[in-house]
Amino acid sequence: MSEFFDTVDTVRYEGPESDNPFAFRWYDADRVVAGRTMAEHLRFGVCYWHSFTWDGFDIFGASTQDRPWHPSQNAALDPMDAAKMKMEAAFEFFEKLGAPFFSFHDIDIAPAGATFAESCRNLDEMIDLAAGHMERTGTKLLWGTTNAFSHRRFMAGAATNPDPAAFRYAAAQVAHCMSATKRLGGANYVLWGGREGYETLLNTDLTRELDQLGRFMNLVVEHKYAIGFEGALLIEPKPFEPTKHQYDYDVATVYGFLKKYGLENEIKVNIEVNHATLSGHDFHHEIATAVNSGIFGSIDANAGDDRLGWDLDRFPSSVEQMTLGMLEILRGGGFTTGGLMFDSKLRRQSVSRDDLFIAHIGGMDTMARSLLAAASIIDDGELDSLRDARYAGWNSEQDLLDGKVSLQQIHDELLAHDVEPAHTSGRQEMLERLVARHIERAR
Repeated sequence: MSEFFDTVDTVRYEGPESDNPFAFRWYDADRVVAGRTMAEHLRFGVCYWHSFTWDGFDIFGASTQDRPWHPSQNAALDPMDAAKMKMEAAFEFFEKLGAPFFSFHDIDIAPAGATFAESCRNLDEMIDLAAGHMERTGTKLLWGTTNAFSHRRFMAGAATNPDPAAFRYAAAQVAHCMSATKRLGGANYVLWGGREGYETLLNTDLTRELDQLGRFMNLVVEHKYAIGFEGALLIEPKPFEPTKHQYDYDVATVYGFLKKYGLENEIKVNIEVNHATLSGHDFHHEIATAVNSGIFGSIDANAGDDRLGWDLDRFPSSVEQMTLGMLEILRGGGFTTGGLMFDSKLRRQSVSRDDLFIAHIGGMDTMARSLLAAASIIDDGELDSLRDARYAGWNSEQDLLDGKVSLQQIHDELLAHDVEPAHTSGRQEMLERLVARHIERAR
């Protein structure tokens, strides 16, 4: 196939003063920040599904995007020929953008066949082609995953389905896709339970379904070791949509699930910004919770809309929001196997082929500037000093936490000395201005 993105050359860094929409203003891959290059800190990835598999369809309207490999635009094209055309366009995009990673669902890169065996053959063939493209371009795989939610067989869930045949199908699909991910050197494997939840408790046995999900995840861990996959396993939390209530509602819920089924040392989380919003949490809260629980893995970088309560998957544009997220990531030691995957899609009206570049460039610049601001905050030290000072009284009260005093002793001591807690300012407005100052000065 000839160049699909024939109006765009290699995207380069030109600096904050540039007005070139096809150049980076903040993302300078080789610039060292806090001991690592920006590329090492951010580990950017492009998702296969929104960028190349999605054609602009939503529940209110049909295709809008220029995707000639999509059945909605070329029904006569052989599905495998279409997959190969799509892959050529995808790797052309990865290479020109300079994104070091990509991610995929199994059915993103290979069409489903009439049987499971045919689907496996299709995936194997496309994985071989992907390996060649990866070697040619230097692009790596951040993670692979299985789509066990779109097909009607999964309408009542996959691992949590009341029919064990659906459980078996999903398990087999995951096994094959994990092997494919290993073949491509994937750094992670993500388990997103798109329909692992319920619509009504009238027909739902919560105990049974959670036990099924726990066994499914243990099977995945066992398979990881059986095939020698060295990447991390990740669960992606989401509170609702399409089900009324998802079993992986947020990071804290996932951690409780992992603890119950003995998986807390085997599986981490892939946190999506928009899913955090839908769960009623801030993005940085979810990161801090994951770091505190020892299960932080990777990030899906996107954004929602406060006035639309569904999963919009917009490209991130708020430096303030992302600075707070990057601050928690840096405090937690940064990424190891994970990275910043743009699980983001264009607006339906953005129909020019080069809009995909502009969207990714904007998202990468947003995250790069947020990294600069977060690193500046940590290097300055004032924020952490003020936070430490807020808890200074505990430095002489360790007996309370070490189990050396009883509730009755605490009661009797207060009766004897009647010490009133001091009123100390939380300084929230000052801290917010401190963050704003670092964002304004980030260069």
